[in-house]
Amino acid sequence: MRITKRTNIAIRVLMFCTAHSGRLVTKHEIAGRCNASENHLAQVINQLAQMGVINTQRGRNGGLELARPASQISIGEIFRIMEAPVPLTECFADVDNSCPLTEACRLRYALQDAAEAFYLRLDDVTLDALVCDNSALLNILAPGPCATQAAQ
Repeated sequence: MRITKRTNIAIRVLMFCTAHSGRLVTKHEIAGRCNASENHLAQVINQLAQMGVINTQRGRNGGLELARPASQISIGEIFRIMEAPVPLTECFADVDNSCPLTEACRLRYALQDAAEAFYLRLDDVTLDALVCDNSALLNILAPGPCATQAAQ
């Protein structure tokens, strides 16, 4: 299974926000640390805000932050929503499906089950588990202690 660039960037945004919890972060900061274009980030940030995962604040002192604690954000939730518009294979597409085997192919059901198993495994992984106590990641995103660790 290949993850889309949009999902990859969404996870980077969320990790960055977690590493900098307690303050608003800017799209410019994220772009610099996470090697992503600000235009692409804007689209992903908008979708994350619509999902209720981040809060955004416009204006000169604006930015974004997590809408809820990192320990309450499931990676499976993020992947399911971000990957939903992208069909796993051609036969899952509503349009542009030219496969003549779709009606009789049993592989489609096996792939659906495999994808669901993939998401179920990610449901158990929280954003907090990816970031906190991960000094190598924190050294890249936010040198110093993780804010959620400091609060403990």
